Amino acid sequence: MIQTVSFVALGGAIGASLRYLAGVAITRLMGGPQPFPLGVITVNILGSFIMGLFIVAVAQKGLTHFAPFVATGILGGFTTFSSFSLETMTLFERGDYGLAAMYVALSVAVSIMALAFGLFIARSVWA
Repeated sequence: MIQTVSFVALGGAIGASLRYLAGVAITRLMGGPQPFPLGVITVNILGSFIMGLFIVAVAQKGLTHFAPFVATGILGGFTTFSSFSLETMTLFERGDYGLAAMYVALSVAVSIMALAFGLFIARSVWA
């Protein structure tokens, strides 16, 4: 268990570093900060695409033992959106369309509401 957690942590550090570097590269490529979060959306889309490739490849090759390092660690650190996309697609492929829709709606709406509530609390305390 401790070895798996160590692999997840190492992968997370790699993924988070890649996310940062991708954001910097996109900002520089576009000539500076943009009004639309191009770095974030690029990372989310790219990470979700790579997650799809990875999940099928490891399942076909019998290499699922790499999932904690790559899927949870690297791709989870690169973008948690890839994990969200995978969970949504898993529900969809199982035929749980209602659960998939609820998962998407709740994840997006409740996460934004939680962020807003966190901002409100923090601003009330430190403002």
